[in-house]
Amino acid sequence: MKLSIIAWAVLLSLAPISELRGAIPFSLANGMPVWAAFTLCVGVNMLVGPIAWLFLSTLHRLLTRWRPYASAFDRIVERARRKVHAAVERWGYWGLAVFVAIPLPFTGAWTGALGAWVLGMEVRKSLAAVAAGVLVAGVVVTLVAFFGIRAFSIFLKS
Repeated sequence: MKLSIIAWAVLLSLAPISELRGAIPFSLANGMPVWAAFTLCVGVNMLVGPIAWLFLSTLHRLLTRWRPYASAFDRIVERARRKVHAAVERWGYWGLAVFVAIPLPFTGAWTGALGAWVLGMEVRKSLAAVAAGVLVAGVVVTLVAFFGIRAFSIFLKS
């Protein structure tokens, strides 16, 4: 396995846009074994939750000293909390895990961690829900990518 493929897989797993949807297919298409691609990409993507939470908490603490940021943040957060309050009350951390598990654009570990942080959900439970969602998304993306690449290979000459 080339170090460059591993490095790209790590970077894609950490990137907010691609996450697992980009990292796992890239890894498999470049010859990484299925178990290695799944383990590496899911493991790295699970680090996104703590990284995002730490970054958001630190950055927010620094920016709240700036009055325009503080007032805009309070308005945005209050509006977001009002809009999703019923869903969060009903589904809670299970809903967060399912949201992260759906491998579509704008769903994933970054968005899940951001949403949990904005909504003031408990850190440990949120990170566990994000990790569970990443695990499920990893299984789904790995299966789709593996069988998709296998199906596509009938069109390629060996």
